Amino acid sequence: MKEAIDHLVERLGGLAPRVALVLGSGLGGLVNEVEKPVRISYADLPGFPVSGVTGHAGEVVAGHFAGVPVLMLAGRAHYYEHGNAAAMRPVIEALAGIGITHLLLTNAAGSVDADMLPGSVMLIEDHINFSGTNPLFGEPSDRRFVGMTGAYDPGMRAALQRAAATADITLHRGVYMWFSGPSFETPAEIRMVRVLGANAVGMSTVPEVILARFFGLKVAACSVITNLAAGMTGAELSHEETKDMAPIGGARLATVLKTMFREGFLDE
Repeated sequence: MKEAIDHLVERLGGLAPRVALVLGSGLGGLVNEVEKPVRISYADLPGFPVSGVTGHAGEVVAGHFAGVPVLMLAGRAHYYEHGNAAAMRPVIEALAGIGITHLLLTNAAGSVDADMLPGSVMLIEDHINFSGTNPLFGEPSDRRFVGMTGAYDPGMRAALQRAAATADITLHRGVYMWFSGPSFETPAEIRMVRVLGANAVGMSTVPEVILARFFGLKVAACSVITNLAAGMTGAELSHEETKDMAPIGGARLATVLKTMFREGFLDE
């Protein structure tokens, strides 16, 4: 990763962000609010994966957001694209290598709770890995035994909750369950999800959380709710629904993020 890290440092030109954001569906437009942006295509960074999912641009955008130096990752690689749970490992490793200490992840997810409707935002407090895989498969060192008890940093979660309250935006809290995808869950699987204690389901984020903890980063994550899960409405699910609904919750989450950075809640 040295070549990718060196290229990032050179392109950043002295900018030294400590916070990075991975922008999921509905949040891609946030890069347009970065002041004096430095844009770097994933294709120009050795080891960075190129996403084949619509709505995931595949570029690094760095600059000041709400007055704070940040680095945004517009797009991610998903396990279902490559069959590789560690597809984002080079990205997370490079972030750690340039001095990022806090990683904020966002995604689009389906709600399992009838009162958490499309357009809502959920703060992830914990997750269930139901994929049967792990991005640390094959890691030869004992560092692979990563503790996940406090995977979602309490301080970062408190900052997001305070920002949501300040902006008068409801921020639901719950457990996210990772399915491998790309097919959506069945109604029977969603009934199982409820029994196991999850509140939302999706096809990303968990590998990045595991990798971030492996590389020593503090992590927080939020889901933009784009649909009620399979069997809850009787309608079939589709990626078009995800793309159509993501901007609604995305706008709410963007307001929370801007408030958090502008008010300095993350530094408290």
